[in-house]
Amino acid sequence: MNFPEKFLDLLNDESKAMLYLATIMPNGSPQVTPVWFSTEGEHILINTNEGRTKDRNMKARPKVAMTIQDPIETYRYLGIRGEVASCTTEGADEHINKLSLKYDNEPWTERAAQRRIIFRIKPTYFDEHN
Repeated sequence: MNFPEKFLDLLNDESKAMLYLATIMPNGSPQVTPVWFSTEGEHILINTNEGRTKDRNMKARPKVAMTIQDPIETYRYLGIRGEVASCTTEGADEHINKLSLKYDNEPWTERAAQRRIIFRIKPTYFDEHN
């Protein structure tokens, strides 16, 4: 599924748009976290530390919902539903460093006992709001 063309500006490497990720808790309730993200082809990439709530939720229940909000026009956003297609620790440290440079303009500071993981999410539905 291709990303809607009129929202590509929120997905490029220059944008500092945040993604709000909704996952499902074991009891069925939603859990939402603002996260840094990137895209690769038709996938959204989320990087987190293994063991966090969103990590556990996405491994157990791979269906997610997301909102990418325009940081300038706050009523403009792209709603997305999708499913985790894969996850890997390979390249995750380099990916979080790339995201840190994008969002914080500085290299990622490694934290003791963290093991980063990348989730590749395949969108299945878009809800466009201009």
